[in-house]
Amino acid sequence: MTKKISILGSTGSIGTQALECVAAAPEQFEVVALAAGKNIDLLTKQALQFKPKCVSVSSSELADELRARLPQSIKVVYGDEALVELAAHPDADTVLTAMVGSAGLQPTLAAIDAGKTIALANKETLVSAGHIVMDRAKQKGVSILPVDSEHSALFQCLNGEFSSEVNKLVLTASGGSFRDLSRDQLKEVTVEQALKHPNWSMGAKITIDSATMVNKGLEVIEARWLFDVSYDQIEVLLHPESIIHSYVEFVDRSIIAQMGLPDMRVPIQYAFTYPHRTVSPAQSLDFAQMNQLTFRKMDFNRYPCLKLAFDAGRTAGTAPTVFNAANEVAVARFLNREISFLSIESAIYEALNQHQVIENPTLEEIQFVDQQTRKFVREISL
Repeated sequence: MTKKISILGSTGSIGTQALECVAAAPEQFEVVALAAGKNIDLLTKQALQFKPKCVSVSSSELADELRARLPQSIKVVYGDEALVELAAHPDADTVLTAMVGSAGLQPTLAAIDAGKTIALANKETLVSAGHIVMDRAKQKGVSILPVDSEHSALFQCLNGEFSSEVNKLVLTASGGSFRDLSRDQLKEVTVEQALKHPNWSMGAKITIDSATMVNKGLEVIEARWLFDVSYDQIEVLLHPESIIHSYVEFVDRSIIAQMGLPDMRVPIQYAFTYPHRTVSPAQSLDFAQMNQLTFRKMDFNRYPCLKLAFDAGRTAGTAPTVFNAANEVAVARFLNREISFLSIESAIYEALNQHQVIENPTLEEIQFVDQQTRKFVREISL
C-alpha cells in the first residue's frame, strides 16, 4: 500500500532528506503536498520531480512566480493559511512537520484535527504547546511518530515495553561545533565556526542550537510530552561520535539502545513506514571499523542553556514557550551578526527572568506570550 505524504518544510534539511527516502522507494510513497518558505528554485525542482497536487510558499509574489514554472495540474497557494490547507489535505495519510520554529504549531494541530498521522520533526510544537498537542492527538486518535534521531531512538527502544518499567530515558548529545572549547574560548567564536557541525548535516538554526545545547533542551521538553515521563527520568549524556542515538534504562537496570551511523534518513523513513521497516538508502554501521565510543557527563556550567531548558520544563505553563521564542530570535540575531554567540543564552535567561508564568495556558495565551517574548528579545540590548 502506497503511503501518501505531505511535507511541510520540503526545502530544509529534513524535507530534502525525506524526499531522498521517497525517491529511493517510489513504489512505497506518493508525495501529495510540499510546503516551503522562500526557496522556490529548489521547490520547483521538487515539484517537477515528485508531482504533488499542491505546493505552498510564503508570499503571493513567490506564488505567482512559482505558478509560471509549474504545470497547471499543481495547485500553488501561499501564506499561513496555505500551510494549514496542506497539513489537512484530504489525500494525505501522513504529514511530515519539518518546519523550523513555532510556525509549525498551527499546521500540526490542523493535521491532527484532520486525522493525519504526524511525523514530527518540529520539536518546537511540543515545547510551546505540548499539553494542547498531545491532548488533541489523544482525542482524535492520531499517532505522533518522532523524527528527531534521539526521539526516534527512544521510540524504537520502548516498542513492546511497559512504560511503568522505565527507569530513565537518556538522550545523547554530540556537543555541537564547540564541544572542545572552553567558556572563555566561546567569547570570540564566529557564525561560520558555529555552522560547522562535526557529525550532522542540518539547517542553520538547528546547528546553532546544537552548539548552545538549546537543541538538546528542546528535545528534553519534547521527550517529556512524547513519552509521558517526568523530568527526573530524563538525562543527557555527551557522546561525540553520535552512534548511540539515545537509550532507555529499565527498572531492572537493563539498557536498550538504538544505534547507527548519523543519517537522518533512517528515522525519517521509520516514521513513514512504521510499524514496518524497509530498505534504507543509509549506509550500514560497521562495528569492526569503530575505534571507540566515548561518553562524558553533561556539564551544566559549560552548557547553561540546557539547565535553563530543564528549569523551564519543570516550571511548565508558558515557561517553555518563552524559552523557545527567546532562542529563535536570539539565534536569528546571532546569524545576522547583531549579537555574540554567548549572548544567545543571556537573551534566554533575561526573557525567562522577566516573564510571569501562566499555568495551563490556552492556545491564544501561548501565541500571545510567544509574540511578546519575541518583541522583548528583538529589542533587548545584549
